[in-house]
Amino acid sequence: MKKRDYYEILGIDKNSKTSEIKKAYRRIAIKYHPDKNPNNPAAEDKFKEASEAYEVLSNNEKKEQYDQFGHSGVNSRFNSQNINVEDIFSQFSDIFEESEGFDSFFGKRKSNKRSIKKGENLRIKIKMNLKEIAYGIEKKVKVKRYGNCDPCKNNGSKNGNEIKKCKKCNGAGEMQKVSNTILGQIITSSKCRTCLGKGKIIIKYCTSCKGEGRLLKEELVYLKIPSGVNSNMQLSISEKGNMPIRGGVPGDLLVLIEEEEHKVLKREENNITYKLYISFVDAILGNTIEIPTIDGNTKIKISSGIQSGKILKLKGKGIKDINGYGRGDQKIHINIWTPQKLNKEEKNIFELLKNSENFKPKYTNKRKSLFEKIKTFF
Repeated sequence: MKKRDYYEILGIDKNSKTSEIKKAYRRIAIKYHPDKNPNNPAAEDKFKEASEAYEVLSNNEKKEQYDQFGHSGVNSRFNSQNINVEDIFSQFSDIFEESEGFDSFFGKRKSNKRSIKKGENLRIKIKMNLKEIAYGIEKKVKVKRYGNCDPCKNNGSKNGNEIKKCKKCNGAGEMQKVSNTILGQIITSSKCRTCLGKGKIIIKYCTSCKGEGRLLKEELVYLKIPSGVNSNMQLSISEKGNMPIRGGVPGDLLVLIEEEEHKVLKREENNITYKLYISFVDAILGNTIEIPTIDGNTKIKISSGIQSGKILKLKGKGIKDINGYGRGDQKIHINIWTPQKLNKEEKNIFELLKNSENFKPKYTNKRKSLFEKIKTFF
């Protein structure tokens, strides 16, 4: 049978760059690999054909001979010795490293150690008020989670002893398959269906966990939540989630923060804001007024002649920063309450003051902005 042109096999031309040759071969190899096409001789032939073409065209010396003399100018036959899959992956890792299909079609290289299973993560929601957010909290919460089964030591067998080695995989937990390709014999591994990758088979199940190797329990979990957290922030507590079936490492406990809204105090990042409404008289004469803070009530002094819109500040009365960069402030926004109804006597008093120069609005901006100062200068 006459051999097809190598460029035709890979779908490229003679001027293709090395990267284009690799890309073309990768596409065909993934499509026709024997592991993806079991018991398909036609696909295996196409895979071999593409591998042979790549072996020649990726080598500058062989490519030059092929371009000049054709198939007769090169000897592209691979050694027919058995080749372990580790060697093949090592040899062609540069070809497939950019391919998303590489892991799913060819499988990642396995280490001699069996991978450790991890259980499912658990999620809980914690409500926190402003004071708790300001200082952080330490508390214990009840969590229902799959934990250890002590009677069977998490292996699911009665007393932990009624278990034997899987004969199908000889305790390895996986089965190996040999595929003949142009590269030689490629060895691939898959999970043993008899023992489900465990390497062992239970003879008698544990009466406590019914063979699961774990028990659903209610457990007190200690939480330490730092100050400055935000609503919808998620914290992770390692290995406080569910234990996997028949041994492994527990998943994590994910704690979702929910910030409770305060009746009068509002949060702005690490600062607290409060709207203070004062009477017309207090704005004129001044007064000492009690206001709420996250630490409890405190008194502040209102100076006479204060204007609506003025912002007072209580230094360090806000929320501690989550990264430890100090503490925010509490800002008090002054709002002057204007009475809507007056009796006859009150009206007479204000009629007397109506024409007073002190009651006429004046724009008194004593502090000029930097822009205004520069504008005045020029």
